[in-house]
Amino acid sequence: MLFYSFDILSQLSQFVGEYLIYLHPGYNIFNTLVFGIILGIVVILIIKLFQFLKKDPKDLLIPIIPFILFGSTVRALVDNGIYPLNYILITPGIYFLTGFITIIALLLSVYIERRTTFDYRYTMFIIGALLCLPNILNIPQLNFIAFFEVLGAWLLASSPFIILRNKWSLIRDKFNLSVLMAQLFDASATFIAVTFYGYTEQHVLPNALNSLIGTALVMYPLKITVILFSLYIIDTYIEDRTIKNMLKLAILILGLAEGLRDVLSLSIGTYM
Repeated sequence: MLFYSFDILSQLSQFVGEYLIYLHPGYNIFNTLVFGIILGIVVILIIKLFQFLKKDPKDLLIPIIPFILFGSTVRALVDNGIYPLNYILITPGIYFLTGFITIIALLLSVYIERRTTFDYRYTMFIIGALLCLPNILNIPQLNFIAFFEVLGAWLLASSPFIILRNKWSLIRDKFNLSVLMAQLFDASATFIAVTFYGYTEQHVLPNALNSLIGTALVMYPLKITVILFSLYIIDTYIEDRTIKNMLKLAILILGLAEGLRDVLSLSIGTYM
């Protein structure tokens, strides 16, 4: 019985190591579902935190960008062998690390604001900027051709929504437009990397659609449809301002983090 128990534990450990906590790239249905559940729980806890602090998540739209850049630069440097490949620096470890640091910075910034009246958003931005500075200094020379290809594709995809924003109530709100543009940035990075540089999509659904249709252009209608529908549902059926804005901020973070990681990995990798 003892040996049988050890065998079960060994198989369970192997399964978790292979399909959940892994050192090779790519996602599968199992870890996608698990990470989604964990993300949902974390978002709920963060909503409670914002309600306790009496702060609006929307106010973090700019201050949180350096923290997103921190996580994305770490992943890009790991992808290209500049930082070591270990559990804390890849998914899901890097998300926990970045999230933990961000929450500590938020609490510290609010504390400083209450003691000095210095706006907590400025403190957060400064902490985040200092945090990601070492990563930026470790980035080798970039392939700016790849970088500007992604930037050009993103501006081309975003321009219709920027032009039409005043005629469409859903994206008239700057926060909603920012959420959509963050996700379009991720779509643009994926499209350029897969189409022109031989990269492959790691996420389950986009990879399946890309294989089915035969082009990474599918990322654009997929992102636009899902994000606009999500924004509509949030604005229509959620009344609590903190919950509403936290959900939007979470969607923005996911898109911007993945997009920055992809464009940096591509720009570093194609240069090296």
